[in-house]
Amino acid sequence: MRPLFQWRLAKRVLELGKCTLIMGIVNVTPDSFSDGGKYFERDKAVEHAEKLIAEGADIVDIGGESTRPGAHVTGSEPGRETSSGRIVHGVVDVDQELRRVIPVITELKKKKPDVLISVDTYKSDVARAAVQAGAEIVNDVSGFGWDPEMARTVATLKCGVVLMHMRGRPDEWRTLPPADDVVRLVHRELKERAERAIGAGVGRESIVLDPGLGFGKNFDQNYPLISHFADLHEARFPLLVGTSRKSFLGRTLRSGGKDLPPDERLFGTIATETALILKGAHIVRTHDVRASAESAKIADAILQAE
Repeated sequence: MRPLFQWRLAKRVLELGKCTLIMGIVNVTPDSFSDGGKYFERDKAVEHAEKLIAEGADIVDIGGESTRPGAHVTGSEPGRETSSGRIVHGVVDVDQELRRVIPVITELKKKKPDVLISVDTYKSDVARAAVQAGAEIVNDVSGFGWDPEMARTVATLKCGVVLMHMRGRPDEWRTLPPADDVVRLVHRELKERAERAIGAGVGRESIVLDPGLGFGKNFDQNYPLISHFADLHEARFPLLVGTSRKSFLGRTLRSGGKDLPPDERLFGTIATETALILKGAHIVRTHDVRASAESAKIADAILQAE
């Protein structure tokens, strides 16, 4: 049976484990790999978020910077200082990201006061402003690795946090050396990141871990992570997964010598999400909320019958 947890957020506590929670994706970006540009305007992003809620999303994850394969998110240094004193991280600076996500969070909270919002960011300034605007979760793809202030910021905000595992940075993925044992590597490094977060003052009960399928893992490394996903429960944290429309699915399902494009990867997405729920995933992050919510209900019924 899936382990049960209490996830402490900024304004509420969620029970995790009795049923799978669905996190719907809202990319307020011009260049995300699957839906870049479709919801770049505030009103379109809010409308899409409302649609995801109606389809069964328990959490809406709003992000203003793409971490698609090949994206340049940071340089060798955490950031560079401009003449105005603002620290710039990669190609999307703090001001740009704030202009993208804060109006969406503010308007969505105005229309849906009870909505549970996560902000997908690795920048502490964005995390702080997003929580002040109504977000209750910070979803950091770098696992607090790219902004030295993020852990202390989250600890002060007392919000929920998702720590994801990523090998390298998106523009380095094609040249990363292979990992000898990717399952052991992800398990060890996620546990280390959680321990560092706790050491910085983040409450243990506020942390969820994400193995980062597709993030710095090559085609051959994702399936062992899925197969051995239950091993991650040894760290004793709730687990989030995201396989939605990812490239390793397109490669597996390739036809005519070509990988399937993102908008044709739904069935592969559902297959992996169902397998991961049966192996103990608590939260599924997805573009296709209705399909994921329905498949999760079936997987939950199977788990409850054990």
